[in-house]
Amino acid sequence: MFAFQHQTGRVDLAFTDRHDGVSGGAWSSLNLGTSNGDDPDRVAANLGSAADAFGVAAARVVRMSQFHGRDVAVVDTATADAPVPVADALVTADPGIALLVRVADCTPVVLADADAGVVGVVHAGRPGMAIDVAGAAVEQMRSLGATSIDAWLGPRACGACYEVPAAMRDEVAAVEPASWSTTSWGTPALDVAAGVRAQLERRDVRVTDLADTTSMCTIEDDRYFSYRRQGQRSGRLGALVRVRP
Repeated sequence: MFAFQHQTGRVDLAFTDRHDGVSGGAWSSLNLGTSNGDDPDRVAANLGSAADAFGVAAARVVRMSQFHGRDVAVVDTATADAPVPVADALVTADPGIALLVRVADCTPVVLADADAGVVGVVHAGRPGMAIDVAGAAVEQMRSLGATSIDAWLGPRACGACYEVPAAMRDEVAAVEPASWSTTSWGTPALDVAAGVRAQLERRDVRVTDLADTTSMCTIEDDRYFSYRRQGQRSGRLGALVRVRP
C-alpha cells in the first residue's frame, strides 16, 4: 500500500503504490482517483483503507480538485466538511486533519515543518512546475508560521522517460532550467521533479527525493499508476501528510 512511509517529530507522511486495494481492471487495485471511470464505491473503499493504514478517519482526509494551477487552499477541521477545494496545493496547521494529493505521472510533493506543526501537499505537473506551485505552497506555509521546511518528492514520470516536443522543452526550461532533460533514447524530455527540487531549494527548503534511493518512475515501474503508460483510465496514486495531535 505504501511505497514510502515516514515520521518526523509529530508529522506522519506516506506515498502510496497501486497495491492492496479493491479496484479491478486498469485501476487495479488501490486507485484513489474519482474521475477516471472507476466504480466510486471501490474508490471510496480504497480511500478508506489508505486512511485507516495511515491512522486517520477517512472523513478527516482533505482532498482537492486539481487543475494544474498555482492556487493553494488553507484548510482546517472547520473546513474539512466543505466542498472539495479547487487547488493544486493544500496546507494546514490543524492536527485534526490529513491532506491528500493524487497523481499519475505528475510529481507529488509533501511539505512539513515538524516543529511548527505546519504541513502541505502539492500536485506538480509540467504546467504547475512551470508556474512554481510548490513555491506558492511554501509561501503559504510560512504565512502560517513555518520557518524550517522539509520536502519529499514521490513517484512520478522521470526525466529519462517524460518525452515532450522540443519546443515545449525549450519553453519550460526557459522558465526553470533544471527541468531540461533528454530521454534515455535521445529525444527531448522534461524532468519535472528536478525543476520542483530546484524551486524548493532556492527557498531554503530541504528536499528528499525518494528516487535517489529507489525506483520511483511511474512510466517504468508498474508498481505505480501512469497516465502515459496506461492512458485515460489509469488509476491515481496518493501522498498523505498530517500533524499528530
